[in-house]
Amino acid sequence: DTFREFDATGGNYTWWSVVGGARSRNVGWRIDYFLISAALRPRLKKAFIRSEILGSDHCPVGIVLG
Repeated sequence: DTFREFDATGGNYTWWSVVGGARSRNVGWRIDYFLISAALRPRLKKAFIRSEILGSDHCPVGIVLG
């Protein structure tokens, strides 16, 4: 789980139910991941969740490899 390599805190979700205002209350699940091999791990520079991007019940996730 690349995101946990950089941020082990809670409250970082990638999916929220469209029912009951879950996103506005930040009550969600983190179900979108980037997983990489141990061989690729040294090239991992950054992993992020773009929760500020709206338009879906999911938000984008990404990684930067160097």
